[in-house]
Amino acid sequence: MAALTKAGSGLFIVTALALGCKSTESSTVTPGASSAITAALATTSSTNTSCASSTGVAKVVCLTEAFKATLSSSQLSTVQLSYSKANAQKWSNLPASLSGRIGIRLDALSDTQLAAFRNLMVAVLAVSNPEEGYDEMLGNLVADDYLGSIGGGSGYGAGNFYLSILGTPSATGLWSILFTGHHYTQPYTFNAGQLTGVTPAFRAVEPSTAVSANSRTYQPIEQERQAFAALLTALSSSEQATAKLSTTFSDVVLGPGKDGQFPSAKVGVRVGTLSTDKQALVLNAIKLYVNDLEPATAATVLAKYTAELANTYIAFTGNTNVTAQNDYIRIDGPSVWIEFSYQGGVIVRNAPHPHSVWRDRTGDYGGN
Repeated sequence: MAALTKAGSGLFIVTALALGCKSTESSTVTPGASSAITAALATTSSTNTSCASSTGVAKVVCLTEAFKATLSSSQLSTVQLSYSKANAQKWSNLPASLSGRIGIRLDALSDTQLAAFRNLMVAVLAVSNPEEGYDEMLGNLVADDYLGSIGGGSGYGAGNFYLSILGTPSATGLWSILFTGHHYTQPYTFNAGQLTGVTPAFRAVEPSTAVSANSRTYQPIEQERQAFAALLTALSSSEQATAKLSTTFSDVVLGPGKDGQFPSAKVGVRVGTLSTDKQALVLNAIKLYVNDLEPATAATVLAKYTAELANTYIAFTGNTNVTAQNDYIRIDGPSVWIEFSYQGGVIVRNAPHPHSVWRDRTGDYGGN
């Protein structure tokens, strides 16, 4: 694995305004590496007309079957697998060369197949919010292309992301879609005609600064960092003292392989003790995860988390501006669990990058 400094990785400085991106802690923009995969996925316009009249789970089933119909028999046997929790747990935040995943790689798909994949992801992710939902997913792929282009190795790049379909897609049975790769995982679990689970969902990116490709600039996870910083800096000194943890965290606690290991005791400051405006800042941070999903699903999940907000806790360690290695924040509710942690640089040395995970105490893997 190559170790590159900022000076050796092709970084350059421009103003955020000149690129039309939002103001951030850093105006460093990496040129990015445009790949055929991200170019094929750069639009949210669907090319599928046969599923246009369907809605809800029926539309997802239709688009999943449409994607399957583009595959060869050998490709289909790779992507269509049995539903089991063991299969659902085969996700990781590591590069493809360092961890076993299941499903079909994006670099094994033709343009037609990538279009069918895009149609499916556009149906389950939000498409109207910059740096969230589908746009955030695409920004992660662009960032991983960049890591590959500066010497990260063959395990990096958009082609190393995997899609699997676990179980038989239907409006009645138990099945799931799992899309996973380096720094990004999003599952969708369906049962009896309902979307029953969208966690564990992993979000991260390296570099943390903006990346450019396909005439666009992306900075996934930056809005989340800003939301956490706004929340922590809004707390009074006594609230910060209550929320601050004595332990240093070098990564998220409940990452891959840590299923069901929620701490029994909640720590930090209880959101119900905060003023209304500070409670709104907590809810805004939660929204940036939930609103990655298509609007109807997001509304249902957010209603549950909002009802439980008073009994949700926030805790942190490190700096309140959330920019340095080992800065860490946690949101722990009756259902919602979100962690955000700054890591040391791996490919882009001396430049920390964020890891984040969203889990649900009862809803991971659809509660199955």
